[in-house]
Amino acid sequence: MWGGRFATGPDAIMEEINASIDFDQRLWRQDIRGSLAHAAMLGETGILTKKDVAEISAGLKQVESEIEAGSFTFSRALEDVHMNVESSLKDRIGAAAGRLHTGRSRNDQVATDMKLWVRDTLDALDEQMADLQLALAEKAETHAGSVMPGFTHLQSAQPVTFGHHLLAYVEMLGRDRGRIADARARLNESPLGAAALAGTSFPIDREMTAKALGFDRPTANSLDSVSDRDFVLETLAAASICAMHLSRLAEEIVLWATPQFGFVRLSDAFSTGSSIMPQKRNPDAAELVRGKAGRVFGHLQGMLTMMKGLPLTYSKDMQEDKEGTFDALQTLSLCLAAMAGMVRDMQPDLKVMKKAAGMGYATATDLADWLVRVLKMPFRDAHHVTGRLVGIASERKIGLEKLSLAEMQAVEPQITEAVFGVLGVEQSVKSRLSYGGTAPANVRRQAKRWLKKLAKG
Repeated sequence: MWGGRFATGPDAIMEEINASIDFDQRLWRQDIRGSLAHAAMLGETGILTKKDVAEISAGLKQVESEIEAGSFTFSRALEDVHMNVESSLKDRIGAAAGRLHTGRSRNDQVATDMKLWVRDTLDALDEQMADLQLALAEKAETHAGSVMPGFTHLQSAQPVTFGHHLLAYVEMLGRDRGRIADARARLNESPLGAAALAGTSFPIDREMTAKALGFDRPTANSLDSVSDRDFVLETLAAASICAMHLSRLAEEIVLWATPQFGFVRLSDAFSTGSSIMPQKRNPDAAELVRGKAGRVFGHLQGMLTMMKGLPLTYSKDMQEDKEGTFDALQTLSLCLAAMAGMVRDMQPDLKVMKKAAGMGYATATDLADWLVRVLKMPFRDAHHVTGRLVGIASERKIGLEKLSLAEMQAVEPQITEAVFGVLGVEQSVKSRLSYGGTAPANVRRQAKRWLKKLAKG
């Protein structure tokens, strides 16, 4: 492929470090798609004859069919997916294959292929995120009024509902999808035609190839076109944030599934056993989602490190953009599928959650709010009174609702029997009617809003 410049082939070690076909062959669809668009443009501009374009297009479609069928043999000696496709094309149609590369370089070709692959993958990931949102929103609607403890510092804080908790992850995934959409919009410029780095002297029509490949426009600077991998970095950053969200939910499922919490149960489909302890039910799917987040993060860090010292324009270092990106996005896809499965599979124990919701004096804030609302007490004073009552209840190892009215009045004489109406967990969640609060009525509205939005899709 090097023409007349090199008299001998590469050393075996050079071939080993240089070849990318083992991993970049997954770009074959995008490579052939880009070549078909490029050939059509070369014909329309008169750079190639109609006969050459017809032969090239037919040959490329034959290569495509062979790869699709699994009968194509990729050669490491040909280094990458581009040369494998071009060499196979030459075997089929002869000299016309050599004219396909007119007005382009492997530098703009690989940038185009990678953009097309990332764009296709972003679309697929967005669908998976939407499916996980749907699973969460459906379960949230069902459990809009199911009481559970809300935590800060992993300590009981205030009662919330299971539906409200699940909708928090729907919101996170909504932001993840927004980042995916932003990344997709920014990458949607075509590098094809930037050639090696400086553009080309051939009268190509970059607008035509951009439109044919579904891009909004061609890139405006040929140097940037072949050296830019921001679209990969931005995608990996968005993927990392999403993986972090999935890991947080996975960690909660791991905790909830323990006997100490007992909030949810996963079926055998998403649990494993122990080789020595017959009683064990391990939430391994959740643990693996949690663990794989680090793998996605690592690929982002690797890509940043690889790119940080590169002068313009293309350097062979940039070949390292592919393996990590392929692995990171495939890993995220698997984690999204596993999480959607677990969410649909897990069954909450409503009695256990409700009992836990009242532990740790979770309605203390409701008592303080009552003192402010009914007795017109300054909040800091109400906070102090409530703290004293919690201390008394704690010493007696009882809940706030078990204190007698007399015991409460010994701390604050103005307290009346009406205070007991706010000390139950169900009354607590029903009172949180502020927008975005955990009141079951709010949760049902938010779940329905999301289900309607997701249905429109």
